[in-house]
Amino acid sequence: MDFLTLFSIYLCFVLAAVAMLCFCSGRKESFLARSVSGASQVLSLVMPAPLQRVTRGALHKLFHTRSCLFVVLHVGLQAAVYGEYTWEVCGYCWELQFPLLLLLLPYLLLAGNVGCFLLCSRADPGLITQANHAALVTIYAYDGVLFQRGTVCPTCGMEKPARSKHCGSCGGCVHRFDHHCVWVNNCIGAFNAKYFFLYLLTLTAMAAALAGVTAALLVRVVLLSGLMHGTYVDERGQERAVEILFLVQHLFLTFPRIVFMLGFVTLLTLILGGYCCFSLYLALTNQTSNEWYKSRRYGCSHHPTAQPQQRPLVYKNIYSKGVWMNIKEIFKPLTALERKKK
Repeated sequence: MDFLTLFSIYLCFVLAAVAMLCFCSGRKESFLARSVSGASQVLSLVMPAPLQRVTRGALHKLFHTRSCLFVVLHVGLQAAVYGEYTWEVCGYCWELQFPLLLLLLPYLLLAGNVGCFLLCSRADPGLITQANHAALVTIYAYDGVLFQRGTVCPTCGMEKPARSKHCGSCGGCVHRFDHHCVWVNNCIGAFNAKYFFLYLLTLTAMAAALAGVTAALLVRVVLLSGLMHGTYVDERGQERAVEILFLVQHLFLTFPRIVFMLGFVTLLTLILGGYCCFSLYLALTNQTSNEWYKSRRYGCSHHPTAQPQQRPLVYKNIYSKGVWMNIKEIFKPLTALERKKK
């Protein structure tokens, strides 16, 4: 294999790992966090203590402090994928007379995704300060399970409003905290949740568009070449009809980078599609990722009912107001004035 092919193989594995990181990052005690914790316990048995301290410090700085590293990686990965799409896929598609609008669709989605990325990363997620604390503390009621009245943030020294959480990476409590996203280098809170949702949606559509155009190209190549009706001689010298496995091998040998790109963007589409569905579920039920995770410790219901004092605490989602109002709250967060009118 040539250098570019080997680089494509390496890039494919890196991108797959990044896709899984994108899905898992930002959630307290996530699968990724548990896996890293388990791996660190195993490595601690064979790793020298000084190296352990250095490794822990590097991981803490990487995942628990604000850093542009993942933003740079994010941009680099998009540049690599779009470079391959522009250099090879578009060239072949143009020769095969694909519709121009179809070829431009991934670029249009990229423009929208970059816009949402900038808005999400630069917007104030809802950092709670001395100036806005009095107003934000009145917006949501305390449910008595996940959020208790009178709880003071030990770092900020202020009473924590309901649905807020302190983010160590951003150094402050965030109103309607969802999670800290390393890919946008910002917290996701009440005031930028809409931008994050659109960012995630356009990113998924972008991966799906790239996968669709690339798959259409390979299908067109197979149909024009007549491989489906051909035969080949196997290792035993017997003539066989062309099968799917042979087609995949042939396409891989002929267009290795394109096939790897298709595999990655297809995987990314599936992962991001699942993440989009999960985010939509949270939006429809007026929950945050932080609340969803914390509620797993208790029973879960979307209809508030009184619980006798002697029974164990059961989480009730008191913030859901119906599908339309829940979606509206994502794009137009509640204010203290609107809360008083209810």
